[in-house]
Amino acid sequence: MMSRRARTVFIILGALLVLIGLIWIGQGLGLIAGSVMTGDRTWFYVGIVMVVIGAVLLGLGLRRPRSP
Repeated sequence: MMSRRARTVFIILGALLVLIGLIWIGQGLGLIAGSVMTGDRTWFYVGIVMVVIGAVLLGLGLRRPRSP
């Protein structure tokens, strides 16, 4: 069972990872300009991994605790 503080950390960290991952996907695909990452497919793949990890953390943080 996870404490309230741990759930809050998971939610915040998960949301940040999803947001950063989406930005990196956009930069990797060349949709967001102005960076050395723009147009580099490596950042697209790294962004996908970040979004998946962030979604897992969000899911763990938002999951309701089991009732006894």
